[in-house]
Amino acid sequence: MAAEPLLRVLSRMRSLLLDDQVLVRAVASGRQRGQTAKWKRVELRYVDLKGGRHLQVTAYDDTQAHTSNHAGDEARDTVDDLLDQPFANWHVETTTEQHQVRVTKKLEAMVHTSARDDEVEVEREHDKAKQRLLPEDDPVLVALGISDAQGRIKPTRQAKYRQVEEFLRLLDASISDAVSKGALRRASADDPLRIVDLGCGNAYLTFAAHRFLSHVRGLPVHLIGVDVKEQSARHNAGVAAELGISESTDFVVGSIAGAHLDRAPDVALALHACDTATDEALARAAEWEASLVLAAPCCHHDISAQLRRNPTPTPYSMLTRHGILRERFADTLTDALRASILRLLGYKVDVVEFVESQHTPRNTLLRAVRTGGRVRGGSVRKEYDELVEMWGVHPKLAELVAV
Repeated sequence: MAAEPLLRVLSRMRSLLLDDQVLVRAVASGRQRGQTAKWKRVELRYVDLKGGRHLQVTAYDDTQAHTSNHAGDEARDTVDDLLDQPFANWHVETTTEQHQVRVTKKLEAMVHTSARDDEVEVEREHDKAKQRLLPEDDPVLVALGISDAQGRIKPTRQAKYRQVEEFLRLLDASISDAVSKGALRRASADDPLRIVDLGCGNAYLTFAAHRFLSHVRGLPVHLIGVDVKEQSARHNAGVAAELGISESTDFVVGSIAGAHLDRAPDVALALHACDTATDEALARAAEWEASLVLAAPCCHHDISAQLRRNPTPTPYSMLTRHGILRERFADTLTDALRASILRLLGYKVDVVEFVESQHTPRNTLLRAVRTGGRVRGGSVRKEYDELVEMWGVHPKLAELVAV
């Protein structure tokens, strides 16, 4: 794949972005080296409104999404403004092709174009708050029992579908950002991106991630699910066979702490692993030096129990006097300590909302990108030491990774 002049490639993409007959979806993300884009990520598609067809732009900053609709000259000006932004990646889907554009350090463009097996029909409805990354009738949702045989989400599985969608959005943005910054390697057909899901259970998110990344994003991936239950592995292997993806998935029986993988993964997932199982997952990810880690913790009993046993430091007694406040504070303290420990292990960490709080109380996700080796001192170490000393707690993750 040879580099091309950036302006020439962007001009080709512009013609696709402005073609309301063929554009399915486009995503811009990341930033060019030394530059700062106005938005973290931008999604484009066409929608049919009462006033005719409009280009819908959803732009994401650090905290929220901003959606706007544009027609005519305004749409052209909007596209030109976005192409002028120093995005590092453009993913442009049309009815017949998918184009992946990466801007190099030399400000040239590397382009990968793949043809679709079948021409897709574009959805132009505008009444959905968010475009669905996996449509309701996607085969993987039917196979997982989230959708019925007619391709409709089952009423009792709406929450699971919402969780899958929100997870995929975070995974998509996290992978794109990590790749654009050189923190995560670029996958190839000969060496696909290796992703492990620790404590996968029935692998709803494992299968959804595989389907989205391989079918929608066009990325070569190999997914490994780890779970202690033999029954889960047999069930998941059967689903993989039904979906025809057995060659690019593996299901390993074993504990999170003891599971053996032939090769270290690039991306590690741990979604709703209970209590210290999340710590075990983070420790394994750090042991493997996974480039990207996404962990959505579940219950937080360990630190909560320690807070009940220990005297509360002055002047914070009101934080632990009432049971409900103590439990909520324990959740926050646990994840703050996990984030701090991951920084000590050489990761850049941020904590984001996983699913809106009105849908689930367990809606925090730790996102960590490996940037270097262990931190031995400095403000990161001082901050962590002061926090554990003040509250008299001993995080499980600290024990597992010996910080």
